[in-house]
Amino acid sequence: MIETAHPIHKYLRSSKKFPHIWCPGCGVGIFENALIRAIDRSGYTRDDIVLVSGIGCSSRLPVYVDFNTIHTTHGRALTFATGIKLANPRLKVITIMGDGDAVSIGGNHFIHAARRNVEITSFIVNNQIYGMTGGQCSPTTPHGVVTPSSPYGNPENSFDICLLAEAAGASFVARSSVYHTPLLDKLIDRALHKSGFSVVEVISPCVTYGSRWMGLGSPVEMMMWQKENCIHLDRIKGLDEQERRGKIAIGIFTDKNKPSYSEEYAKFIG
Repeated sequence: MIETAHPIHKYLRSSKKFPHIWCPGCGVGIFENALIRAIDRSGYTRDDIVLVSGIGCSSRLPVYVDFNTIHTTHGRALTFATGIKLANPRLKVITIMGDGDAVSIGGNHFIHAARRNVEITSFIVNNQIYGMTGGQCSPTTPHGVVTPSSPYGNPENSFDICLLAEAAGASFVARSSVYHTPLLDKLIDRALHKSGFSVVEVISPCVTYGSRWMGLGSPVEMMMWQKENCIHLDRIKGLDEQERRGKIAIGIFTDKNKPSYSEEYAKFIG
């Protein structure tokens, strides 16, 4: 354990896990810091927390933190997390997924976890591309973008993860970028204390592949892009269709109270 006054170092595994795999300028480290700060404030102990991830750049995050952690197969984080929560409802179960992991191969699991309102806090780090395997299109890659798997431009329309989660029945749905760290901190806090299935989509730059299709040359430019194009829901509602084009809404989409799956299931098992 690394001894230091900074809160994050209380929760990092031994230094032999480092250096990490993320590219310089990647937003996953910003999200990791925000998540650890929120857990440190939450009152949960290390033994209370279970972090479950699938496969992808962001899904490597549990490797570096000192909680109960499971690194599962591609797209299956929510299936493992559901089993853990039902087996031991007292645990705080958190999933870390990328956009491809969550809504491509894991899309059906995501929809039904939201429909059931399973008490899982899900964070989806969305870099709008498959960053680990070469920069191919993911379900959130914008239409028309040129990637290795779409050399003539992406012919498919992209998912809006928050609208998908909201329509499927999640209790709490929100989005922030890693540039907007005060908002990100707030949303993570809210999600950790929400009963039912909570989703926070985290817009994060892929500085190796995403920067190419965006036409941006550096991590700083990508962060400035987030600053200029991620707009709070209250403001974006006042824009016309042309002004909204290419913009990303951030803020809280849904915050409602309803019985979680664990509560419903408990009625049958006494």
